[in-house]
Amino acid sequence: MRFNDQKPIFSQIAELLENDIVAERIPAGARLPSARDLASSLEVNPNTAARALQSLAESGVAQVERGTGYYVSEAGAAKVREFRRKRFLDEEVPRFFRSMVDLNITVEEIEARWRSFIASTTEKKDGMA
Repeated sequence: MRFNDQKPIFSQIAELLENDIVAERIPAGARLPSARDLASSLEVNPNTAARALQSLAESGVAQVERGTGYYVSEAGAAKVREFRRKRFLDEEVPRFFRSMVDLNITVEEIEARWRSFIASTTEKKDGMA
């Protein structure tokens, strides 16, 4: 796995696990990979992998059961969505608004694109059912 230099490796590992939790590839109550297994598969130091798991536990996404490992908490996926939603609204939306102003894009243009996007997403979901 390639990690970027923009944020600590343990944060990137935690984010990878969060992606799997939100997508329900690792469901609530499921055991997370051990620090040793994560370290081996991602080719990182076991302490770095352990720190990633600990950060998930500290944020309430996972819970530790002494002697058996880390498990996705019942509210794990909801917590990840909550953190990501807040980060999106606090960081990405203001950048988006600045770009709208710089590029002279109207709310009406965005709304039209939004409606088109939702319609195409709904069509794709309906086609898969």
